[in-house]
Amino acid sequence: MDSNLLKVFIAVANTKSISNGAKELGFTQSNMTLRIKQLEKILGQELFHRTNKGVVLTQEGEKFFPYAVDIVKKVEEATLKIRNINHQELLRIGSTQSNTTIRLSKFIDKLDKDFKDMKLEFVVDSSLNLIEQLLDYKLDIAFVNGKPKQKDLEVLNVFKEDIVLVEPKDKEPENIIYSYKNGCLNRIFLEEYLTEEKKVQYKKVNIENYELILSCVKTGYGVALFSREIIEKFGYENKLKITSMDFRLDTYLICRKDYLPMIEGYLRQITL
Repeated sequence: MDSNLLKVFIAVANTKSISNGAKELGFTQSNMTLRIKQLEKILGQELFHRTNKGVVLTQEGEKFFPYAVDIVKKVEEATLKIRNINHQELLRIGSTQSNTTIRLSKFIDKLDKDFKDMKLEFVVDSSLNLIEQLLDYKLDIAFVNGKPKQKDLEVLNVFKEDIVLVEPKDKEPENIIYSYKNGCLNRIFLEEYLTEEKKVQYKKVNIENYELILSCVKTGYGVALFSREIIEKFGYENKLKITSMDFRLDTYLICRKDYLPMIEGYLRQITL
């Protein structure tokens, strides 16, 4: 079976769209449709239901998906070995915005020094979205907030965070929780904490700029949860009321258990 047909199947299944799958692989939509039909003919089963919003896997497609992913992975691994490649050519890295702000540049510098020929690709997103992309084999590793519970994920390293609640110094804040974006675990943890402590419902507001969030908190518009290192980086340590939290929300460097990076040992030992 042609592994390229399987790559087409995986792309369409992940994007739930033939057109989006085509964009991901750089194919035309008609080419993608033809290849899907070829694969369905080989298997003797329909793999997708066509809907007005795109496509969804049939029951047979859902059963076939993990086998397709495994076959493509094994073909890629075999190709690397045949070409006598014994180093990581490309590392696809996912990172939360908080880790990007305080740690990712140091990580890049170390990789550049120790693996000159390795290319890097980056995705910055919320922890929940990064985990989803990692499980879909779209990333090789990811820095996420909090220890993941998914059984298919492996923890490579842990970076301790001093998590603090930030509030305005001399005024009562509005009942607003600021965070970077939906899926941000800082917001989820803070909402649970404040709801339990103060028995008040909070409005949630996303702002994709940490310095602006800190400025809004300083002015009294709401509260937020940060690593202390971020507050210090932007020079707000003396401008806010800062309260240490009694829960851990460390940064975890993770990968798939069945898709360990070739530099696994290096990643387990790295300090940042």
